[in-house]
Amino acid sequence: MKSEKLIIAKQKFNSRLIVGTGKYRNMAECAKAIKLSGAEIVTVAVRRVNITDKKKPLLMDYIDPKKITYLPNTAGCFNSEEALRTLRLAREIGGWKLVKLEVLGDKKNLFPDMIETLKSTEVLTKEGFKVMVYCSDDPLLAKKLEDNGASAIMPLASPIGSGLGLQNKVNISLIIKQSKVPVIVDAGIGTPSEAVKAMELGAAGVLLNTAVAQSKNPESMAYAMNLGVKSGRLGYLAGRMQKKYYATPSSPSTQISQTY
Repeated sequence: MKSEKLIIAKQKFNSRLIVGTGKYRNMAECAKAIKLSGAEIVTVAVRRVNITDKKKPLLMDYIDPKKITYLPNTAGCFNSEEALRTLRLAREIGGWKLVKLEVLGDKKNLFPDMIETLKSTEVLTKEGFKVMVYCSDDPLLAKKLEDNGASAIMPLASPIGSGLGLQNKVNISLIIKQSKVPVIVDAGIGTPSEAVKAMELGAAGVLLNTAVAQSKNPESMAYAMNLGVKSGRLGYLAGRMQKKYYATPSSPSTQISQTY
């Protein structure tokens, strides 16, 4: 089967799985898991991950930015000003323009503050950033983000780090159907089967972190997620059979030999 690529802001990627770099036991474990995941994009929390202090272990020492695309994000930002400052800093440090925006509303649920998110998206796109946006699963707000210049829409499946999986398949499906930019299901995916379900809805990709980093065997889970995303995409492209309320025989009911 011919390979089809994920295209975000005119950049092409073979893998549709994006993984985070946080919560691992150590950077060596993180690097091994990312390799097995097949991911070509990794998120980097600019405010938390060491990318400048050479006296401490650098992310670049384990994950080569020439081979893997770094996606700086605004994890830990709770207003537009913090988010804008963080991504401007990321651009100064590494020249990154493809970024992930997340502006959180509160520390308990980590739901996105959509008012601040919409405002930030508009400002960042005007400044030349290619913004992938973490957002709620509200189709109307997702459309506003796209209108404001978002390069990718990233609705949450469920709260960050919860592992609760897809909680609103209907809204996610509506966002996918209406969007002209990639829709990446972000946050809350806990198992490979949940990644499959997200991809079967028609999502362009899946972003996850905790599901791999906090599993008992991150390397095995990373590979399982790799296969799950691929399987779900293939299933979506193949087109599922029509659902029916009554049984249909699997074997033909005509032209059967009547030899006794």
